[in-house]
Amino acid sequence: MHTQSTPFALRPWQGGEKNELRRVGWQGQSAEWGDVTVASLPHPQDDVRATEAVGGHIPRAVFESRGIQVTITERPTLNGATLRVGDAVVYLRRNRWGATHRGRALHMKHAGDRYRLWAVDRREYVLMREADNQDRGVTIRVKESGIAKWKRIDVSMTGRAVGADIALALVFTGVDRSALTRRGALRAGFSRVFHVAADSAMG
Repeated sequence: MHTQSTPFALRPWQGGEKNELRRVGWQGQSAEWGDVTVASLPHPQDDVRATEAVGGHIPRAVFESRGIQVTITERPTLNGATLRVGDAVVYLRRNRWGATHRGRALHMKHAGDRYRLWAVDRREYVLMREADNQDRGVTIRVKESGIAKWKRIDVSMTGRAVGADIALALVFTGVDRSALTRRGALRAGFSRVFHVAADSAMG
């Protein structure tokens, strides 16, 4: 069911059962979607990073990336990534060479709906479910502010959302989105060129 949602906030969170790896992330409460948590998922392999978003009235979303690039990061990256909402795989596509924030947007397709996620800057991003002939779509804005124990993430939206919209928007709070920013895209481009040159030299 499509729901008009009021803004809500997430605060830093950490947990984990005794004798298990510590989990870190965000937690908060929405009047419409209940208690929500976004947290890292420990994995026995060092080249895997994963984050999940769960809540009382949203489907579970899991974002995972694999590869050597994640061994130096704490969060999953957009490279080598897979995303699931419930039992369904979300199709991901992006233009690494886009000249603008929207040009570098991550395009997603889930349950027949099309989404775009773009960075406003390194601490703020927007998820938009595109309108179709049955619905006007929804735009969800997610912004991090503060430092240390005063950190918070504010979530606000325009339009009527469904649980999958919220799950998709929230799971990216636990993902390294730097490649969607201008500086991050340039850094990633130089890194790719360096690795191609290194591989050619070795060959």
